[in-house]
Amino acid sequence: MLFDFNSKSSLLFVFFLHGLIFSCLLLVKGIQSNDKPSYWLSLFTFLCTLYISPFMLGYAGWYTENPYRDILFYIPFQQLLLLPPILYFYCKSLFDRTFTFRKVDYFHFLPAFLYLLYSLSIFLMDKVILKEAYFYEDGRDKDFIFEYQLAGFVSLVLYLILSLKSYKTYRNITYDTISYADSITFKWAQRFLIAFLGLLIFRGLFFILNPEWAEFGRKFWYYLVFSILFYYISLSGYLNSIRSVTSFLETSPDQKRILPPTESSNSEKVEVQDLEIWKEKIDRLMRIERIYENPELSIFEISQKLDTHSKKISQVINQGYDMNFNDFINQYRVKAVIKKMEAGEHTIQTLLGLALEVGFNSKSTFNRAFKRHTSRSPNDYIKENFQ
Repeated sequence: MLFDFNSKSSLLFVFFLHGLIFSCLLLVKGIQSNDKPSYWLSLFTFLCTLYISPFMLGYAGWYTENPYRDILFYIPFQQLLLLPPILYFYCKSLFDRTFTFRKVDYFHFLPAFLYLLYSLSIFLMDKVILKEAYFYEDGRDKDFIFEYQLAGFVSLVLYLILSLKSYKTYRNITYDTISYADSITFKWAQRFLIAFLGLLIFRGLFFILNPEWAEFGRKFWYYLVFSILFYYISLSGYLNSIRSVTSFLETSPDQKRILPPTESSNSEKVEVQDLEIWKEKIDRLMRIERIYENPELSIFEISQKLDTHSKKISQVINQGYDMNFNDFINQYRVKAVIKKMEAGEHTIQTLLGLALEVGFNSKSTFNRAFKRHTSRSPNDYIKENFQ
């Protein structure tokens, strides 16, 4: 088989090979652990290996003779309208543990499906009906026409915006649902979205610097950087996972799904008299039972103790205290640590020990919460008040 192992084709071949490997590894991970994000990331990685294939094979000499040339021409390797929605649904499944693919979601793939039909019609016309290169008489790969490349770029922009909105929703719900939101690692999600943005920016720059998509030109460097970015996304996605402890839809005890707190709390207002009653109930639960000492406390547990739904608790906290649930609980924890300091416990125990006793689950979370509520670090607070 023809394959010229030169510096360019060989370098892209390394990423191509690793892309196939990680695509299989992610698929196996998805099957073994029933992990939906792994399925989507596996498909994304596979599509990325196809994306770089024309250039890897082109530098290896496939555009110079048949049947290799026809393979590159008639197989739509670059699925520019399929990659962006795949990335978006990866985000959706990553952030929302209740996410299920619905029939309406198939519309996201309609443009990609139409392009596949277009590619098939070209193949049938040239190879089956006319048996001559009618569509390809100019000798240029249709995957690289400017209009198609531009459509792929626009699609990437739109789906990046949707992914960012999905991430924002996830963060809001997490902070309004659980008391240990600060300890959840958002770093991988942030790095992933930055890499996604990097793909977008680099692709946009390349449109400006080298708009002749039908020519090989200087595109090797673009495909090399693209390969590095998709390899990073695939490798990091395989090694990392977001601790998605909440969902965009809450499941109540009787398994009926209701609106999450962040979607409903702004749409209704609690009456002032009712608000004060509920604030007193929640405050009593905090003071007497010290429920905040539970490091994995969630808004659902409080709603069960007060025999109501989490929507009501979220409304009261948001409206009555102008806080999200995470900040509200951490405020009680910080006050409890300060009481221990006033009792001199910081002289016989470490600050981390005090923090763990009141419900914090890490030193970094404690330090962030303490500074947020007192405008000082724990050590500075001690120096100013107890020395």
